[in-house]
Amino acid sequence: MAGTSLPWLTRFLLRFFLGVYRTMALRVLTVRRRFFGERSSPADERVLTGAAWSEFCDTLKSAGGALVAPGAPQDAFNQAEGYRYLARLARAGLENFLECSDVEAPQLCAIANGSRAARICIGSDNPDNLYENATIDGGLEYVVTGTRGTVQYLGFGTQSGQYGGKGGLSTVDYLEAEQLVFDPSRDAVAPAERTFELVLSAVRPPDVRNWLRLVPASLRIARRTSAGGVAVPRPLTSARLDEGLQSAAVLAAGASSMFSKWARDFQSHTNTLPLFDQQRSNQAGGDPNIRYYHSYWRLAPGEVLRIRARPPPCRAWNFQLNNHWMESLDYRYHRVHTNSTLARPDEDDPGAVTVLVSHSDPNADGVFRGNHIETVGHTCGTMCFRWIAPRVPDELLPHPVAEVLSFDELMRTYASGHRL
Repeated sequence: MAGTSLPWLTRFLLRFFLGVYRTMALRVLTVRRRFFGERSSPADERVLTGAAWSEFCDTLKSAGGALVAPGAPQDAFNQAEGYRYLARLARAGLENFLECSDVEAPQLCAIANGSRAARICIGSDNPDNLYENATIDGGLEYVVTGTRGTVQYLGFGTQSGQYGGKGGLSTVDYLEAEQLVFDPSRDAVAPAERTFELVLSAVRPPDVRNWLRLVPASLRIARRTSAGGVAVPRPLTSARLDEGLQSAAVLAAGASSMFSKWARDFQSHTNTLPLFDQQRSNQAGGDPNIRYYHSYWRLAPGEVLRIRARPPPCRAWNFQLNNHWMESLDYRYHRVHTNSTLARPDEDDPGAVTVLVSHSDPNADGVFRGNHIETVGHTCGTMCFRWIAPRVPDELLPHPVAEVLSFDELMRTYASGHRL
């Protein structure tokens, strides 16, 4: 069904009369409960009085402050993407913390998935990754079973807190697939499946092959692939509704505020790719086995950002382009990222790779037969280069080198068979 826009007067009257009706009705209901109703729990009271919903809406409204923070672009195009970003964060929060909130029947839910029709993108989400999360309770014990499969990288982590909350989102424990001990009894029957069992608990049980530590607080288990069993969710309670609405709103406000600050900070080294602080990454829920090069890019018409890299021994690597809000650009329809599988190595140096970020396609005339990243109508944004599970210490990592050049001059140089 096609969307329609109501006239401003209709919208005003709708808000006014519904607001007045809601206020009066809640006052009447409050008086009735005070004199004639049964005593309720604090969570029930917050739902019955509408406080839970009002605070959710107020926090969402305040999240808009991230869009006018220092460093945020103020043109209509980027602001429109920013408000869409806030709406996506609200949707991600509701899906993760309300719809999939039963800690006794945890369900995997994608907090970031740019491949689906209704995209959700957050924090420079990797186009090569599938992010899955489940809300759990640190006081309970969980068992995850699965098969290894064939993906290049598979990681499991337990996390505490959330963006915008006290202490942020920190990684409690992490286990990568190469550390998993597989079930020898199942492997003898079907060796290709490589089945595993992973226990999540506050204390490691005896004779457990694979274990992730929990702390006695609300947590999430984060995965980059895989799936789990199915349990029957319990009926919704006032407490779960209240907590879910609060968590969803805090995600929208907290994540937008944090990543807005990151984008502002990255502008101090625009069009370069310095190594991102690993401790800061871990405190924001980053993968401890990945080394990130977060930065900002800005290109005028006729400019190109050339990135040269020599990947170290690693499981994989990738580079991606984002908008200002650290959302991956739409990789479903555009070439906005490349990786160790997709990229073409340099012809004169197979151990190196060159990536060109530009508004125009350098491959259009066959002059540059290499790796081009589209800007998709953007003139600025964030970007990220990753070494995934590098097998060298941080002090020996080779860093990508980026520089801004004239697009036409670079194309003439490639056409002549030379390199700048």
